[in-house]
Amino acid sequence: MNELHGGMKSIRGEELETFAAMLRGRLMVEGDPDYDTARTIWNGMIDRKPSLIVQAAGPADIRAAVTFAQENGLRMAVRAGGHQIAGLAVEEGSMMLDLSAMRSVRVDAEAGIVRVEPGATLGDVDHETQAFGLAVPVGVNSTTGIAGLTLGGGFGWITRKYGMTIDNLLAADVVLASGDCVRASPRENPDLFWALRGGGGNFGVVSSFEFRAHPVGPDVLSGLVIHPFEDAAALLPKFQELCERAPDELTIWSVLRKAPPLPFLPEEWHGREVLIFAACYSGDMADGELAMRDLRALGTPIVDVIGPHPFTGWQAAFDPLLTPGARNYWKSRDFLSLSSGTIRSILNAVGDVPDPQCEVFIAHVGGAMARVASDATAYPQRASHFVMNVHTRWNDPGKDAACIDWARRLFQDTAADAAPSVYVNFMPEDEPNRLCDAYGGNMQRLREIKAHYDPGNLFRVNHNILPLAAEQAAQ
Repeated sequence: MNELHGGMKSIRGEELETFAAMLRGRLMVEGDPDYDTARTIWNGMIDRKPSLIVQAAGPADIRAAVTFAQENGLRMAVRAGGHQIAGLAVEEGSMMLDLSAMRSVRVDAEAGIVRVEPGATLGDVDHETQAFGLAVPVGVNSTTGIAGLTLGGGFGWITRKYGMTIDNLLAADVVLASGDCVRASPRENPDLFWALRGGGGNFGVVSSFEFRAHPVGPDVLSGLVIHPFEDAAALLPKFQELCERAPDELTIWSVLRKAPPLPFLPEEWHGREVLIFAACYSGDMADGELAMRDLRALGTPIVDVIGPHPFTGWQAAFDPLLTPGARNYWKSRDFLSLSSGTIRSILNAVGDVPDPQCEVFIAHVGGAMARVASDATAYPQRASHFVMNVHTRWNDPGKDAACIDWARRLFQDTAADAAPSVYVNFMPEDEPNRLCDAYGGNMQRLREIKAHYDPGNLFRVNHNILPLAAEQAAQ
């Protein structure tokens, strides 16, 4: 290998060869056959070239990579699923630690425990757990990586019943900035365990997660009810009422966008603005039919395709709208309730989308996750609330300015009634000032834990929590 110029000093080719020989996985630099594939992530706007890529095959490779970065003064980005909107899995000129080859999922069905490596996707987890009629509460796009989802919090279709992903995390194996390998759990390094549950990749590299799984499926009552857009102003307040009185087993979300060419949707509706209700009941089918009765009775829908579906299929139902390679920019807000002004701003924006792939997604989270104290985990927003995510998505680079501006305008227009919080996994790269919103009253403790486990801030290519300075900690 040729000499590498990066970080604080040049690294000779012999040093790179020695490092490569230590790995069970692979070391890649620009020009290697798989380099461009390895550096490419989900968001097509991100086109960065790391100085080298370490594709880890196990914890020993992670430890070797962390030690090499420390010894050579290299900045290091960590990639697991590569799905994060901000694209912080890769940084120009830095070392990328790529965990995507570590995808093992092992299920202990009798104990209801699942052990997952950090490169696994949600689809990998669902596939293995559903073989035993079990599920871990995760997100709603099967290509998302389990590591980033978990470290940011994690919510989806069964969160109201079983809590967030972090509420089902039992333990994690972590490689620290020192190179030490430790276990984090309620009994072992409990401060680190607390921080990992929502604090992102700030404290170390997780080499294995251990989750609690719950009986779900194999079929769930789920599907879509699609309405004309002109009915949205009347239906969204009713949607809010249904969410607030729904049983824990029932989750209802809404999406506003131009209708994609769904096979069950009449062709004359393709490309027209619609309001979509997406619902899932994680319980008895007959009980689900009763629980969804009021939702299905709303207005005059274009189509109603709610019925029994395999849980794994429902978990992947939105994958076609979130395929990798498109250009993406998100803006997100939390709302304790949806005011008439907020609804009006959303409807105005959807009536003027800059690209047919753009949408506004409104998730309701509550139930079990809202019965956890705000300081029990690093993720603090435990009140029942609505999460608005402005999914701005397009293919033509010439639309960059128009699409980003559209998202930012809607974000600004909905500021008045928003809660002072944000879900860190939905934050784009240009929002460093919102990090305190993401962690609220937990930020001080996070900074103290960061100072203990990563005082030099090696893990900083992320939504970065700065370590508390020693003199501040002593005050």
